[in-house]
Amino acid sequence: MSAGEVCAAMEEGILKANPKAEVIKLPLADGGEGTALALTEAAGGRFVEAEVTGPLGDPVKTGFGLIQENKSGEKTAVLDLASASGIELVPREKLNPLKATTYGTGQLIKAALDSGARMLVIGIGGSATNDGGMGMLSALGFRLLDKAGKPIDWQPETLAQTSLIEQFAQAVQFDSSGADPRLKETIITVACDVTNPLLGPKGASAVFGPQKGADPEMVKALDTGLAKLGQCWIKTGLTDNVEQPGDGAAGGTGAALRICLGAKMESGALLVMKHAGFFEKITGANLTITGEGMTDDQTAGGKLCSVVARESRKAGVPAALLSGALRGDPSALFTMFDYAMSISCGEGSLDDMLKNGQRNLVFAAENLTRALLLGKTQAK
Repeated sequence: MSAGEVCAAMEEGILKANPKAEVIKLPLADGGEGTALALTEAAGGRFVEAEVTGPLGDPVKTGFGLIQENKSGEKTAVLDLASASGIELVPREKLNPLKATTYGTGQLIKAALDSGARMLVIGIGGSATNDGGMGMLSALGFRLLDKAGKPIDWQPETLAQTSLIEQFAQAVQFDSSGADPRLKETIITVACDVTNPLLGPKGASAVFGPQKGADPEMVKALDTGLAKLGQCWIKTGLTDNVEQPGDGAAGGTGAALRICLGAKMESGALLVMKHAGFFEKITGANLTITGEGMTDDQTAGGKLCSVVARESRKAGVPAALLSGALRGDPSALFTMFDYAMSISCGEGSLDDMLKNGQRNLVFAAENLTRALLLGKTQAK
């Protein structure tokens, strides 16, 4: 479900139990799917359509938001990596981080530059890729060179015949001479709530590779490949390390944006919450309800629902979590939320949970509201 659909389902359940309730719906995102749309709508901007290359080569219809167009002609474009190179664009049985590329994200950035935007806000959550952002950089004119000085191609057509590992193995030198010159006059802010470095046990491949289809051996190979890329960046003098928080986001695209495009990282959740008016609308609320597909050990590391809960509590408003599923230490949930439950009604497979998600969320919201009403009755 989109953030808007989630809000609508929660409202439906709440009003079933309490028709007099006042519900303020606030669709949010944290740098992943839906960030561009949420930010664009919150800022009263307009959405521009574009067609780019998907992670495995199929054409994808996507777009970007223009949220600022002032008298001097300055424009701010908002775009999602997930809409061009996202995991939701690939059927689960076809997920393969050895073949997936961020090339379409580079094309989307070019489209935003073509619109005249010189300030970009890029959400980089929800990727299907582990290419260190080289597909994106390749589309923008950057190149990795092999021993013969020949450019290494990161387009899907090439990766269909080879793999990321073979590409990285050839890399000797990084070349910025052909980069789009407009990038030098462009300010880029990355909406990201991932703090992982590029490499190692907490890096892009180890932490996020498995959900993109990588087995243990593939994880090791991908980490070795990204290490080779990092060495090329260091050798060229662009950076002295690939250990900054967020470098491991989107399969290393965070590092590519920071090192090669001079991007600054910001909390995606807080950025969207600010533009959406969360901090004004929380005033006077009795309860905040938030949620996500899977709540696990990564949630506390800056995921949207944990940030919503934290900021709600700061405002003196309790926070409830309605999650697709709960994993990990249950007691840890209550360090973040005042109430937490899975909306699953006993489905035996992920496909069934996805199919019945909206129905289950309506029921969970109604159930929560009934519990609140019961508490008030007992208190009397």
